[in-house]
Amino acid sequence: MIFYDCSTAPSPRRARLFIAEKGLSIETREISIAAGEQLGPDFLRVNPRATVPVLVTDAGTVLTENIAIAAYLEEMFPDPPLMGTTPEDRALVLMWNAIVEQQGGNPIAEALRNSNPRMKGRAITGPVDFDQIPELAERAQTRIGLFFDLMEDRLRQSRYLACDSFTLPDITAFVMIEFARVVRRRIPEENTATRTWYDAIRARPSAAL
Repeated sequence: MIFYDCSTAPSPRRARLFIAEKGLSIETREISIAAGEQLGPDFLRVNPRATVPVLVTDAGTVLTENIAIAAYLEEMFPDPPLMGTTPEDRALVLMWNAIVEQQGGNPIAEALRNSNPRMKGRAITGPVDFDQIPELAERAQTRIGLFFDLMEDRLRQSRYLACDSFTLPDITAFVMIEFARVVRRRIPEENTATRTWYDAIRARPSAAL
């Protein structure tokens, strides 16, 4: 297998943590987004959508989405389980991963890409350029606050997001919350359940990656 990574970006970090939690060692190739390597001809031959992460399987299948990479690795290397062990838990894992992506990851990315001067003309990832829309950044900041409320409500009911054990949506949420610093957002001081959850995940060896 070959894993295409970018050490500074949140999406490949999600895959990197999943790989580490599985205890796997996979050949890795670094793609510098800052240098525009995702738009270069060599990488576009791997992924014409110009995004990372990418996992190329031993059979040559190219997987370009975190959920696909996680599902493949879970199937190939089921221990430790990171996507649930019962039908209910597997469904909750997928549900909460989607919630975190839609309600947390999307507004954080929207706030950054529509406000950062370095991303002028690059408001959406991929090979096509899009102009920034400042109003979207303003709306996204409100949505980030709602995401923190959603996290707190859930974590007051459950130790982890999906079920009783650490799973994929915990990785997704942890990476998104850490990345929120780029738009000057942190877990609110009063969100004690989220802070307890965050501290527990931050103590895991994979979190250092």
